[in-house]
Amino acid sequence: MLRVLTPVSGTAVAMSEVPDPVFAQGMVGPGAAVRPGAGSQEAVAPVAGRIMKLHPHAFMVLAEESYAVLVHLGIDTVKLDGAGFEKLVEEGADVAAGDPMIRWNPTEIEAKGLSAVVPVAALEADAASVTDIASGEVASGDTLFSWA
Repeated sequence: MLRVLTPVSGTAVAMSEVPDPVFAQGMVGPGAAVRPGAGSQEAVAPVAGRIMKLHPHAFMVLAEESYAVLVHLGIDTVKLDGAGFEKLVEEGADVAAGDPMIRWNPTEIEAKGLSAVVPVAALEADAASVTDIASGEVASGDTLFSWA
């Protein structure tokens, strides 16, 4: 069982509450989302593994046994072309769960009219394999869900 950590502090919500049908309908994979708290934050690795993809607004970490976790910082934030995001690691690096990945400011994202909600998806997972989904206030590094 893989424990997936909350990459940002805020309020854990169901994936169905993400204002993007790709995430809300589970097309990317099951998981959970976090409405981040205000102000500058460092998004952390939700699992230990290798960074397979790293964009200013999103990253994917491949953990042991081919578990891949996607973290997307805000919705439609690709349109910002990296503005407001600072990568703290390099693609291909090995990270420990909880290592800082990207510095960003959700308040600035929302000021631009975008949602700052952070979907965390278990890629190519069966919905039944994601359990113990957190709800309510969470701190960065808390368990967000478990993946069997």
